[in-house]
Amino acid sequence: MATLRSIFALATLLGAAPLGAQAALDANQREARDILRQLVNINSTTGTPGVKRAAEAMAQRFRLAGFSAADVRLLGPTPALTGLVVRYRGRAGSGTRPIVLMAHLDVVPARRADWPFDPFVLQEKDGWYYGRGAEDDKAGVASIVATLLRFKREKYVPERDLVAVLTADEETDGRSIQWLLANHRALIDGEYALNADAGNVNLEQGKALTHTLQASEKVFANFKVEATNPGGHSSLPRKDNAIYDLSMALAKLAVFDFPVRLNEVSRAYFRQSAAAQPADVAALMIAVADNPAGPATAQLAAKNPYWNSVLRTTCVATLLSGGHADNALPQRAAANVNCRMLPDDPTDSVRTTLQRVMGSAVKVTVDGTVTNSPVSPLRSDLMGVVDRLTRTQFPGATVVPEMSAGATDGLFMRNAGIPTYGLTAIAFEQSEPSRAHGQEERVGVNAFHAAVRFWYEMVKSLTTPSVTP
Repeated sequence: MATLRSIFALATLLGAAPLGAQAALDANQREARDILRQLVNINSTTGTPGVKRAAEAMAQRFRLAGFSAADVRLLGPTPALTGLVVRYRGRAGSGTRPIVLMAHLDVVPARRADWPFDPFVLQEKDGWYYGRGAEDDKAGVASIVATLLRFKREKYVPERDLVAVLTADEETDGRSIQWLLANHRALIDGEYALNADAGNVNLEQGKALTHTLQASEKVFANFKVEATNPGGHSSLPRKDNAIYDLSMALAKLAVFDFPVRLNEVSRAYFRQSAAAQPADVAALMIAVADNPAGPATAQLAAKNPYWNSVLRTTCVATLLSGGHADNALPQRAAANVNCRMLPDDPTDSVRTTLQRVMGSAVKVTVDGTVTNSPVSPLRSDLMGVVDRLTRTQFPGATVVPEMSAGATDGLFMRNAGIPTYGLTAIAFEQSEPSRAHGQEERVGVNAFHAAVRFWYEMVKSLTTPSVTP
């Protein structure tokens, strides 16, 4: 649980009353809360019928608000992977491509026995909204749905169409977004996409430090590392042993680092993060941004695993198997090495490097499909709007582009040629570990409503005549 001090500070920062005297919600905030409650109260675990029910519930809200049937589409490769695509019509004849607004409806499993309350019933307690998906990613869905419904009530006509894409299986393999891109590209195409499933506001004892905007994701890839041997009886051991060969190969990997390489996003990340760091760390960050090959890089990488991951491709052994009987020399030993590759690091180049580092006693092969994820360019129109709203809503925070070590549906959008930018605009204390995917998942009441407000202001600012690329 957050301390009373941090909750009070967060409430003050976001312009809400302190804990125990929370201000009454206005009509727009009540609607956003009701949307979040409706979503959390539907068990939309990936692959279950609840995902479609969540999509249908949101579709019904749009239809009741006056959206035409043609602009509210329930779509997916299977009934269990049914998502929602909604088009909000902008000014006719503007000639400007839409902006896509993305989030995902599905959640990871939650067992009732592991929670002190039903994880699929929204709980409001001590300034928090609790429930599976409250943070990941039903708060994001609610931000998008509430924004478009409010636009509709206000009869707002944007300069371009807006397309909401609520997907069905981001938590697994992203089949729904891939299917939409392959079969309904025209429906979800846009100049760029805003993804409510990445990026957040980082607080330290209530003070806003950074507002991260995801403009890149590392590429996920698994490699199979295998040693083979004719084997034999264990009573007659030999020096050539599949398990030993694999062990020695992995030991070589353990002390190897891929070379450092920065791109537009990671260079900007270090430059702009420096403002929120102590002077000694800030100096290292600036030095790395100026000269990644310099001596500051090793010092910075050693301070934080995330900073190390931003600097280079990383690979780590995650699974082991070997042998076939307790009285036989192993004929086979294998490991899975999971890599998070820089967006411009070719898969075959990484495989070749792994093979070279671990030696000829093992064989390295790509295991599964690898999807590239190009870096999204840092658009001046978007960055300007996000910076302005951040200074207004989260005073003191620096907007920081980031490259995520993990992956979202944005991976497939970028790979399809649609630049994608992730920002939830949800504020969290840095000292509080995220509960997404865990027990008692939650999002702050004030933080949630501030994020909804940020999305409303951001999308409106990006679709007015005064904002051009």
